[in-house]
Amino acid sequence: MLDLNNKSILITGGTGSLGTHLTKNILERWPMVRRLVIFSRDEQKQFQMAQEFPHAKYKAIRYFIGDVRDAERLKTAMKDIEYVIHAAAMKHVPIAEYNPMECVKTNVLGAENVINACFECGVQNVVALSTDKAAAPINLYGATKLCSDKLFVAANNIRGKHPIKFSVVRYGNVMGSNGSVIPFFMKKRGEGVIPITDVNMTRFNITLQEGVDMVLHAMGTAWGGEIFVPKIPSYRITDVAEAIAPGCRYEIVGIRPGEKLHEEMITTSDSYSTYDLGEYYAILPQVPHFDLEDFIKSFKAVKVPEGFRYSSDANSEWVTAAEINSLMSV
Repeated sequence: MLDLNNKSILITGGTGSLGTHLTKNILERWPMVRRLVIFSRDEQKQFQMAQEFPHAKYKAIRYFIGDVRDAERLKTAMKDIEYVIHAAAMKHVPIAEYNPMECVKTNVLGAENVINACFECGVQNVVALSTDKAAAPINLYGATKLCSDKLFVAANNIRGKHPIKFSVVRYGNVMGSNGSVIPFFMKKRGEGVIPITDVNMTRFNITLQEGVDMVLHAMGTAWGGEIFVPKIPSYRITDVAEAIAPGCRYEIVGIRPGEKLHEEMITTSDSYSTYDLGEYYAILPQVPHFDLEDFIKSFKAVKVPEGFRYSSDANSEWVTAAEINSLMSV
C-alpha cells in the first residue's frame, strides 16, 4: 500500500488542475509527507497556489520555478526526491499545430530531461501523465505524447541497478479542468449560442479525483513499463451542451485541425499486450523486464481479446446530461 509519509515528491506542471488536486490529496492523506515540490514555469499560478497552500501552514511544500526544458534546473529541483509525477505538458491542440517545435521541446525533449534527472538524482518511482490523444495520434500534441510515453516505458530498460520504476497513466478529458469544454461552454452560454464541432462527437470523461486516484494507484502498484488506462464513461458533446446551457442555440462550427470525432485510449494494435486488471487496463511493454506470469498472477490480470479497441464511441458506459449536471455540482 502506498505510504507517502516521510517521503519527498516532485510534481512537474504542479500548478495545473491535476497538480493542484494531487497536492490537496497528498497533504490531506499523508500529513507527514517530508517534502512536496511544486515545479512549474508559471510564477502567477505559483503565487495563486501558495495562497491556498501556504508554506507557513504546510511545512513540506516548496514552490520551485522551472521549465522541463531546462535539464540543470530539473536536477537541482530533484535533489533528494523519491517520487516524481510528470504532469507538465504543452497540450492545446491548435497551439501545438501552429508552434510544432515548441510542443516537441516541452513534451518530448522535456520528457527526456525528466528521465535523465530522475536517474541522476536517484529517484525511485516516476509516473508520467499521458492522454487519449496519444493513441493513434492525428495531431502533433498526441504524437509528442506518444513519444513521451515510449520514452518513459523504455526508460525501464536502461535502469540497470537503479531501484527506479517508470510508468504512465493515460486518460481522457478531465471534467472541468483548465481548457476543457465545460468551462468553455459555461462562458459561451451567456451569449445564447453554443459552438458545437460535430453533433456526433464523443469523448471519454474522468473527474479530477479519479485522475488523482489513478496516479496514486500507479505510484503504489506499478512494476515499471505499464501504461495504465482507466475504465471510464463517455459523453456526447451535445449532452454536455444540454447540461450546461439548456435552451441555447447550437452553432455547428466543424472539427478543428488535428481533432478527432471520437477518442480512443487502446488501439487494436495495443490489444496484443493489453491486460484487464479490474478497475484499469494496462498496456504492457512488448518485452517486459519482469516475469509476465508473475504479473498476471499478482494482479489476476486477464488478457483482452485480440483486436480489442477502447474507444469513446463504442463504450458501454455513458454519462447523461443529468449526470453531468450532478457531477459539476460535486
